[in-house]
Amino acid sequence: MSTVDYPSIARFLHLAEVEKREVVRITKETPLSIEDAYRVQEELVAIKREQGHRIVGPKMGLTSQAKMKQMNVDDPIYGYIFDYMVVPEGGTIKMQELIHPKVEAEIAFIMGKDVEGPGITGAQVLAATEYVVPALEIIDSRYENFQFTLPDVIADNASSARVIFGNQLIPPGHIELDLVGVTLSINGKIKVLGAGAAVLGHPAHSVAMLANMLARKKQKLKAGDVILTGGITEAIMLSRGDYVSAKLDQLGEVNVFIA
Repeated sequence: MSTVDYPSIARFLHLAEVEKREVVRITKETPLSIEDAYRVQEELVAIKREQGHRIVGPKMGLTSQAKMKQMNVDDPIYGYIFDYMVVPEGGTIKMQELIHPKVEAEIAFIMGKDVEGPGITGAQVLAATEYVVPALEIIDSRYENFQFTLPDVIADNASSARVIFGNQLIPPGHIELDLVGVTLSINGKIKVLGAGAAVLGHPAHSVAMLANMLARKKQKLKAGDVILTGGITEAIMLSRGDYVSAKLDQLGEVNVFIA
């Protein structure tokens, strides 16, 4: 039987986010299993909801080989995006609000129907998706130097910090999402390139995996959920004064300024 104090760890991580300070990874002092980590995440999500924050939708993380290699982990994970994390397209993020943010380009799915696993396929996800949109996700691990194990990052709500959604809503049947080319630029200079297929072969596979993971907890994806499918390339460190732009073929672009 686990002796992990889930509420205490969740409060610790929540305070680190609120106070904008990095902390030593949990597993340096307390061993955590994957199951333990998701229990901590549930407590962290409960704290945010008790404070009046609303879940926009779940997010997948570490879904590309580039991200898994960058973070030295082997399996995708999930967390949640809250309303306070959403920044308008073309808007501004203040560095002082975060710790050591990084940015990655993603494809987001807006669900038109509920999806409940297990056994969900990418094809079923596409049939239940109303729109896809380009997105920038700002990740901001609360751990020192972005150093963590898989349970650490799960407990920390998958490093969720901010998200910017593009303004174009594209029905998924109008585009081959695995072939979408992506450029992520900082101050007009292309930093990384990628394609939709980097996310588990097709971004819809990421959403299907999420539905099947949630089914283990008797949960499902809901109509209206906006789901981040995971970074298409490795994440890029941000600095004050950066203008960030992601361009996704046939999906449009999404921009944000770091002040």
